[in-house]
Amino acid sequence: MSPVLADVLQVTALVVALALVHRPLGDFMAAVYSSKKHLRVEKWIYRSVGANPDAEMRWPAYLRGVLIFSAVGVLFLYVMQRVQDKLPLSLGFKPITPDQAFNTAASFISNTNWQSYSGEVAMSHVTQTAGLAVQNFISAAVGMAVAVALVRGFARSRTGDLGNFWSDLVRGTVRILIPLSVIAAVILVACGAIQNFGDIHHITTLTGDKQALSPGAVASQEAIKDLGTNGGGFFNANSAHPFENPNGFTNLLEIFLLLVIPFSLPRTFGKMVGSIKQGYAIVAAMGLIWIGAVVAVTWLEYAHPGTASQLAGGAMEGKEQRFGEGPSSLFAVSTTMTSTGSVNSFHDSFSGLSGGVLLLGMMLGEITPGGVGSGLYGMLIMAIIAVFIAGLMVGRTPEYLGKKIGTREIKLAACYILITPALVLIGTAVAIALPDGKEAMTNIGAHGFSEVLYAYTSGSNNNGSAFAGFGANTPFFNITIGLCMLLGRFLPMVFVLALAGSLAEQKPVPETAGTLRTEKPLFTGLLVGTLLIVTGLTFFPALALGPLAEGLAS
Repeated sequence: MSPVLADVLQVTALVVALALVHRPLGDFMAAVYSSKKHLRVEKWIYRSVGANPDAEMRWPAYLRGVLIFSAVGVLFLYVMQRVQDKLPLSLGFKPITPDQAFNTAASFISNTNWQSYSGEVAMSHVTQTAGLAVQNFISAAVGMAVAVALVRGFARSRTGDLGNFWSDLVRGTVRILIPLSVIAAVILVACGAIQNFGDIHHITTLTGDKQALSPGAVASQEAIKDLGTNGGGFFNANSAHPFENPNGFTNLLEIFLLLVIPFSLPRTFGKMVGSIKQGYAIVAAMGLIWIGAVVAVTWLEYAHPGTASQLAGGAMEGKEQRFGEGPSSLFAVSTTMTSTGSVNSFHDSFSGLSGGVLLLGMMLGEITPGGVGSGLYGMLIMAIIAVFIAGLMVGRTPEYLGKKIGTREIKLAACYILITPALVLIGTAVAIALPDGKEAMTNIGAHGFSEVLYAYTSGSNNNGSAFAGFGANTPFFNITIGLCMLLGRFLPMVFVLALAGSLAEQKPVPETAGTLRTEKPLFTGLLVGTLLIVTGLTFFPALALGPLAEGLAS
């Protein structure tokens, strides 16, 4: 079988699996967030934190819950890293330095999972499992809760109530993320991923060198790493490490886990707003851009110029040798378009143009299909922008799902869109202008600029992957990228929840002959075009200085 045919079959199998799961998982999540009943374990959690799960919250109260809970998480994880040498199962590891501890705490609480450390030689068993892995669950649940609050804003009318944050957080964790992660972890263990709390093994290689092999609860962290679009690997090599990703089947399984919840949430959205077709329009826009990026990156990697690349059948340097160009490209596109950051190859080794496509996936806001929760609310913000543009073209007040998109709504949507570009472009400019940024670049010219641009794009968009040649473990980058991760995660949530509250207070607008049919293919095309145009206008100059310049020069 030719490599190209094998790649096509893998993508086809992945799409079929996602299509089969889309309806039952989407409906199940809609039922979870619409249920009035509480499980016994959930009631125990509510009592332990003193929360009333049945009390409705307006958007300021919902936002306070998000921010307070996340702030406590940052502090808890920071302290755990600073005292890990005094905790059980420390493996003899030293405390994490203050700047790196802040960066890691900000990273895992914001669902970014950017890692400026090597997990197997820095983090103890307790830090990995009770700290990092726990945050993988609850940071994902926070994103899902905010998405559901926005969906309720569209579904409800004449009220400012958006549900209860504590109820949404607990249900997302207990009923969705934990059961799916347990199933995934069992499959990973059965396929060869490790799961234990043993001591470090010191072995002698065939050449006589000494090597240390770190054990750990890898499969359980791997499952939620991908399912929750987190990305923080147990090992420095992430999903290129055979203990995390043993074979071709687990590689495809992990890609499936990256995509399954983001691609199913539009069904949840359609179910909760009472129009399944609206969900289909959203998921179609997500899927079109995702599959286009998969085709583009795979083709560019196979066609990469150079004698060595042609003889190898593609640009294999830095790629996963067990899988080849196609699965590496599929994994790379899926991880950069889902705010995951999990990698099975070094993105720094991709060609200039295909690296630019990976950058573009993050610059789109990671909404195709995006992170768990964040992808859906980001796409709904872009849908509001799309109907606003359509309204301008025909001279009609825009409407979406029976809600008027007025001055307040469009201002909130515009503020949401401007946050990430500001963080990315300002952060990159400052880093390039200072000695710290130049010293961190292991390459000169356009590729070196792309390394810095990628770092701040990844941090501000809460992705977490990196161009591997970038030396980010310095106080300057640990602090600045840490701040970008926090601001890039929580500032947009302010505007999302404020928008949700504004929409919930409106009364429904009756549909007329002039209403834009947002469930039709025409709107899906308008939404895709809006995404590409807004991103292109914002980031094209930066992309031209980095990956485009490198690609055209090669």
